[in-house]
Amino acid sequence: MGILKQIFNFYINSSIHVALAVVAMTWVTSIEFGLDCDYNVLFFVFFATITGYNFVKYFGVAKFHHRSLAAWLRAIQIFSFFAFLGMSYFALKLNINSLIYLSVFGLVTFLYAIPLLPMRYFRDNQKNLRQISGLKVYVIASVWVFTTVFLPLIEKEYPFNIDVVINAVQRFIFVIVLMLPFEIRDLLYDSVKLATIPQRIGVRNTKIMGVLLLLVFFFLGYFKDEITSEVIISNSVIIIITLFFVIFAHKNQSKYYSAFWVESLPILWLVILLMLH
Repeated sequence: MGILKQIFNFYINSSIHVALAVVAMTWVTSIEFGLDCDYNVLFFVFFATITGYNFVKYFGVAKFHHRSLAAWLRAIQIFSFFAFLGMSYFALKLNINSLIYLSVFGLVTFLYAIPLLPMRYFRDNQKNLRQISGLKVYVIASVWVFTTVFLPLIEKEYPFNIDVVINAVQRFIFVIVLMLPFEIRDLLYDSVKLATIPQRIGVRNTKIMGVLLLLVFFFLGYFKDEITSEVIISNSVIIIITLFFVIFAHKNQSKYYSAFWVESLPILWLVILLMLH
């Protein structure tokens, strides 16, 4: 059991699970717009998510403890290096427009972790985008929207229309809601200066906000020019399941409540959509 637990923890801590979630959402977009699944895009998204998330999560740790890194962190560093190679390989298979837009969001990821901006713009004693008051969830949601909505459409040269805009807004909302259980969990650890959503409005109001956002997500679908019954059903099911995870989230949640179960929701969404098709 010990070895299996270590493998599972590595699966979570090395960002493989969140990478699969992002891949799942990217695939969902292709299905929703009736596009063929582009495996080059999916593999790029998988490796880029691992590279980006591990860079953001472990840059500070590795920077200050390079000579005394724990074995698990060294393993993640090595794994991330190979993920970076994989990302670079599949990036060469993308079109030039995709690469141009990716470079912009790559810069956002870089600034999210690296201290560069002047101190006066911050409320905490750190100097990276990650520490700007209340910004974290919106940065992550924006990157997820580009990766999971715009990237597969740009790669297929899909025309920009109102359905794309609505889908992007829906995805932004969904990612924000997915992050609420994480924000509630981190109340015990986050500095009050971060001004996270639960810190500003409380846990109860955060849950109410999540419910309202899910309702907006659902009804936005009816403003699309084209929407299938499969999409409506899959959206309805995933909204209901997500709703329960938001409602039952609390500060003392189990270790894997958010890190595994909540982050599994995009994968479940894809499975439901594939079953309906």
